This record gives sequence, structure tokens and C-alpha cells, in this order.
Amino acid sequence: MPDRNQAALDFLLSRRSRPAKTLAAPGPSRDELEVILTAGARTPDHGKLEPWRFIVIEGAAFDRLGKLVGTRGAALGKSDQDIAKAVKQFEDGVTCIAVVESPKASDKIPAIEQTYSAGAVCLALVNAGLASGWGANWLTGWHCFDREFLQEGLGLAAHESLAGLIYLGTEQVAPPERPRPDLKEITTWISA
Repeated sequence: MPDRNQAALDFLLSRRSRPAKTLAAPGPSRDELEVILTAGARTPDHGKLEPWRFIVIEGAAFDRLGKLVGTRGAALGKSDQDIAKAVKQFEDGVTCIAVVESPKASDKIPAIEQTYSAGAVCLALVNAGLASGWGANWLTGWHCFDREFLQEGLGLAAHESLAGLIYLGTEQVAPPERPRPDLKEITTWISA
């Protein structure tokens, strides 16, 4: 029988993201963030390509990015509601890790697998944040796909994209449990 890490299983079977809008200061310190980032960087990266990188957003950067989102939303003709929702993400932010998908040329590793790896990093960071005692949430939105916002706001190169924004902070309200998938409905067993 393999060694069982019951504490890790219990965590994974009960983990629950915390809505970003319910997170408040304080957020993790730089030392605490480095532990979370280190855990995220252990994600399988398909051939050691490291097809992702991190940008830590804190302090006045939230205000700058919120204003840019407002400007970009207006330029794109987004509704007032869509703009306000995106701006609020940054107004409410305490600490955020932007996960940048930064694909590498490879004859062996397809681009889609590099995309999957970047998504896996996002979940690893959320889980590491939760396991460290912080509230954590993975968010996106229309602004995460707007090239001008990504280039001007976060300095992304033309070949890069944003896999997600991982918000971290102190949990103010424990969210209720939500319905989970019915395994019978989503699982097929093949044995022959």
C-alpha cells in the first residue's frame, strides 16, 4: 500500500475558494508569498519549459490598474456594469498574483499543454494560499483578455496571455458549501 497523506487528502476534499470581494487586509507578507509562489512553481511544467511566470500586484498598483480598466472598458464600449465589476476587483484587492502564460517554442510539448500547465499553476497557487491560512480566489474577466490592458498594465509581451488573477487576503466571511458535481454523472469507468 502506498503511504497516505491524510492531512493533504482532507484539505483537498474540503477546500473552498473564498470570494475575492470578501478578502481584506492584511495579506501575506513577502516571505509568506514566496512560500505560496514556490508551491505554485512546483506545478508540472511539461518538459521543464516553465511556460508561465508571476507578477505580484500590491499597494498602489491596484489603483493604477483599476483606473486603466475603467479607461479600457470605456474605449471598448463595455457596459457600466461590466466596467464597475472589473474596477471593483482592483479596488478590493489586497494581494494578487497574476499568472502569465508565457509559452516556449518546443517540438515536443504542444502549446495546449503549456496552457494547461498555466491553468494548473493558478489552482496550485489558490490551494497553497488556502493551505497557508489565507483566503484565496482565482478570477478573470474581460480585462484579462484585452491586449492593451495586458501590455500597458502588466507589461506582457505579445506572445503572452493571462491565465488568471489569484487574489489573497484575510477571510472576512466563510462561504457556505456549494453543490459539487455528481461523480456518477461525470465519470466513465473503462476496464476492458
